[in-house]
This record gives sequence, structure tokens and C-alpha cells, in this order.
Amino acid sequence: MNDGFELAEVEKLLFQGGQLRPDELPLNEVENCYRFLEDFCSDKIIYGINTGFGPMAQWRVADLHLTALQYNIIRSHATGAGEPLPDLYVKAAMIARLGTFLQAKSGVHVDCVKLLVEFINRGIFPFIPEHGSVGASGDLVQLAHIALTLIGEGEVHYRGEWRKAGDVLRECRLEPLRIHIREGLSITNGTSVMTGIAMVNQFRAEQLLDWATLAGVMMNEIASSFDDLMARELNEAKRHEGQRVIAERMRALAEGTHCMEKREHELYNGGHEEKTFGHKVQAYYSLRCVPQILGPIYETLANSRKVIEEELNSVCDNPVVDPVSRNVYHGGNFHGDYISLEEDKVKIAVVRLAMTSERQLNYLFHDRINGILPPFLNLGTLGLNYGMQACQFTATSTTAECQTLAMPNYVHSIPNNNDNQDIVSMGTNTALITRHVIENCRQIIAIQYIALAQAVDCLGIQDKLASTSRRIYEEVRKVCPTFVEDTPFYKDIRNVECWMADHPLRLADDRGGRES
Repeated sequence: MNDGFELAEVEKLLFQGGQLRPDELPLNEVENCYRFLEDFCSDKIIYGINTGFGPMAQWRVADLHLTALQYNIIRSHATGAGEPLPDLYVKAAMIARLGTFLQAKSGVHVDCVKLLVEFINRGIFPFIPEHGSVGASGDLVQLAHIALTLIGEGEVHYRGEWRKAGDVLRECRLEPLRIHIREGLSITNGTSVMTGIAMVNQFRAEQLLDWATLAGVMMNEIASSFDDLMARELNEAKRHEGQRVIAERMRALAEGTHCMEKREHELYNGGHEEKTFGHKVQAYYSLRCVPQILGPIYETLANSRKVIEEELNSVCDNPVVDPVSRNVYHGGNFHGDYISLEEDKVKIAVVRLAMTSERQLNYLFHDRINGILPPFLNLGTLGLNYGMQACQFTATSTTAECQTLAMPNYVHSIPNNNDNQDIVSMGTNTALITRHVIENCRQIIAIQYIALAQAVDCLGIQDKLASTSRRIYEEVRKVCPTFVEDTPFYKDIRNVECWMADHPLRLADDRGGRES
């Protein structure tokens, strides 16, 4: 089987304008698989080639209707509803479908692969509605919408406009896909939409973890915490890789700070006779336990990255055409349990990020807790001005929604399809809910970064921050200036949120590549 794509390659295709090069793809292997199937299927009964689909598989289809059979599954299953998936997710889904075809075990004609590459490279995005998949025979409905445009029907989003697919194909001098043997079933049958959404979720969630890690450092800088919370010896005493990685990243980010205290200098130097201490001996959990809280999230994302990359490069349709053993195997590689379970884990992990951010915000806003900042970071006149008071309402309500959405979706299954699909994964729904949680979490962390910058201004510690903290403080201030008088924040929140999405920290990349 072909090694396929690494997620790092997909990230470049999605976010950095990367292009696929057909001459670097294993098209000969795809062609050989097709030629084997063409010869093999001539006198055999093979599901979806000369039988009906799903519970209709017990009916044989006459030879003169075999081509119509493939068109029928595309047209009959293009039944999605709801808002269209954004272009980014559609592109990711097409890349995931390509990942399956490049394994050369689907029996599709090479023209199918070439046209899919053209769609990806030219920015032709099929209309794919959000709703329609139960994630068991794969994403039948949503993949049918991709297939519909490949045969020149349906709609595509092209250069910012919704247009008829046939018109765009003609404009681009591309021929609609012609059915050869089983292209209709091959394109519609698989986990590629849920995998595409999961890939984008993965990149976004990893970015949020980086932002949360830096926020943890800045929170402790603002609080003048003792820095042993991130000490190597402390964190290596707990045998979890994630905690150790987060602590290491925090130490690197905090290097050069003049805001944090050394316990050995302040409390281990003898001579303390006071009965109570003005400075907290140990910070609140949301500040002190950042490695322990973010560590499991790191490990969850490391595992989901592995599973998603494996699914991306898996043969996820049915049946599987194997020219090596010269056989065609029937099974259920289209079942989306791997993606569904991992996306639930990612969703829960991101909810935890949101909860941690919200608690850290509460520390910044609550003057009786932090003891060093004005209420709600208010630099105006108390009582007349309100600072960031109402921003907390937004962060709290959004966190509450995330907590509601944290309920695992993997445990949902409703039999359908005449009970042929008697247990299903709901993987695409899970990925979509995870996407929503990730977007929510970014909004909460955007509010937090506005608050962090305001807290730095309240204390006047800009010049004492670690270099990364100082750089990010300055970047936030370019997007959202210091405020004294009351001001509407909704545009600032949105602007910081967009800035965060467009300027990932890439903490792991700074040290030679993301750990996994």
C-alpha cells in the first residue's frame, strides 16, 4: 500500500497554498488496480458492481444497467440538508478521498483521481451540506454531493460564487467523470468527510493548545507566581509524557522573565517570622496546575493525530480490490468508529481548555481573588466605567455551551437502512460538534488574550515579561489597543480571534517539529 499523506503535507495544502503534483502520485498503481478489477469482475457477482446497494444487494443488476447503477447511487444519495460546509473543510474532505484512492485498492479509473486532483488544485469546492451522514457506510450522502459535481451535476463554490458544476468544468476545460466500473460507489462510500473535518479540527485544536500553554505562562507572570510549578524535577516525578512536554514548553516560554519568583530566594532563605504571608505561597489551581491540566490534552491530541493520519491513508470503501492477492474482499472499512471516538476525545479535551481559560479569566477579573488588579481590569473610574465585566458573561456562557456539547456522541446509534446499518458511528456529527467546540474555545481564549494584555497594562510589567509573552502582548495591542473608557468589545474579540487563527504559535515547530 502507498504511504500516502502526512498531516504536515495536508496542512500545507490547506493553509499555505500547496499544490498536488500528479506526476508524484502513484497513478500507475491506481491504473493497475482498475485493470485487475476490469478483468476480475467479468464473470463474478461483486457487491455494488452488478448488485444493488445496501439492503438491495440481494438483487442482481442486469449488465445493460451497470453504468446506470453507478449514476443512480450518486443522484439518489445527494440528499444532504443544512448549511454548506466551508471551503476549507470541503477541500480537506477531497484530500481525504484522494488519500483512499491512492492506496490503489478501490478499483477506480485513473481519470477519477486526476479529476479530483484538479478540483483540489483549482479550488473547485462541491456543495456539501452539513447534515446527512450516520457515519457507518461512510459519509454516503455528503460524498454523493462530491460525486455529483465530478460527473458535472450539482453546484460548486468557485472563486467566491456558487455555480453549476457543469459550467465550471467547461470553463476550466475539464471533462466530467465518466463511469467505468464502480466509480459511483467508490466515491460515495467511505469516511472521507468526517476525516476531512477531523483534520481541520486537529490543526485548530493543536493551535489552541499552544495558545493555552502561553496563556498559562502569562497568567503566572501576572500573578508573580513561584516558577517551580514548571520545574523539570517536579514534572518528571509524574510519569506522563504530556505533562513533561507542557512543562518543558512553559520553561522555554518563560525564559528571561522577570515577573516570576524563585521559591528558593523568597521562602527558603530563612528569617521569615511573619504569621501570614502577603504573597500566595501556592497559586490557584488554574495557574499552578497548567502542566497537569494541559498534559492530558497534549496526549489526547497526539493520539488523535496518529489515528486521523492512519484513516487518511486507509482504504475506507467497500469492497476492497486487491490486485496483489487477486481478490475482492467484502467488509466494513467504511465504518467511522475510529474518527468518531477520537473526535469525542478531542472535543472533551478542548472543552477542558475552554474551562481552564474561563477560570483563569475569573482570576484576572476578580480583584478580591488576585489582590493586585482593579475589578474587571478597569482602568477607568470604578462605578462609572465597567472594564471587561461584560466580556466575562460571554466567556462564561460560551464555556457553558461547550460543557453541554461535551456529551460523547460516539455512544449514539440509531439503526436505519432497513436495519442493514444496525449500528452506526455518527462520526461526521461528532466531528462537526467538535468543530463547533473548537470555534467556541477560540472565542474564549481570544477574550483571555485581551484580558492578559490589559492586565499587563494595569501592572505596567511590559518590560519584565519573557520575550514571547512581550511579543504576543505587543501583537494583541496592535489588534486591540489599551482601553480606559467603556467601549464595545465585539469587534475586538472577533479581530483577536481571527488574528490567533491566522498566526499560530507553533510551539513544537520552534523546536524542530511537533512531538507525537
